[in-house]
Amino acid sequence: MIHIYCGDGKGKTTAAAGLAVRCAGAGLKAAFFQFLKDGTSSEIGPLRKLGIRVRCCKECSKFVFEMSPEEKSAAALAQDSMLREAESLLREGFDMIVLDEFFGALTTGTLTYEAAKRFVEDFPVSAELVLTGRDPDRFFLDKADYISQIHALAHPYDKGVPARRGIEF
Repeated sequence: MIHIYCGDGKGKTTAAAGLAVRCAGAGLKAAFFQFLKDGTSSEIGPLRKLGIRVRCCKECSKFVFEMSPEEKSAAALAQDSMLREAESLLREGFDMIVLDEFFGALTTGTLTYEAAKRFVEDFPVSAELVLTGRDPDRFFLDKADYISQIHALAHPYDKGVPARRGIEF
């Protein structure tokens, strides 16, 4: 089935990571791909220790709006490669693929829309696909079996509090 965690609230990545942990805890094979994130977020180490395959975008060490055209191009190549790697893991029998910040990568143009659409269309019914991000396109919403929208009613950032390690990243 296809799961979507979307919205402007905190917790989309946390929910997806929790689902991958649950999958691994049941003895199933899970992979966690982070688009737009370079692997420095605090959940990455524990996911790896649990045997979850993790891949992050090392080329995304800053926000896309801060990237030069060359950096944005390198990020796009890396993220398209990550999607191809996810496809290969399905052929290896992985039970769950998490694509964290999938919708953000589409919105910023660092992930090819047609490749992303094809990946979802061709996703096997024998596996779980988890997609996260702020603004899912109607196509992806229509394909989803689960949609959880996380809405921020309050957030410390609104009071000027920067992201905190272990909480927001």
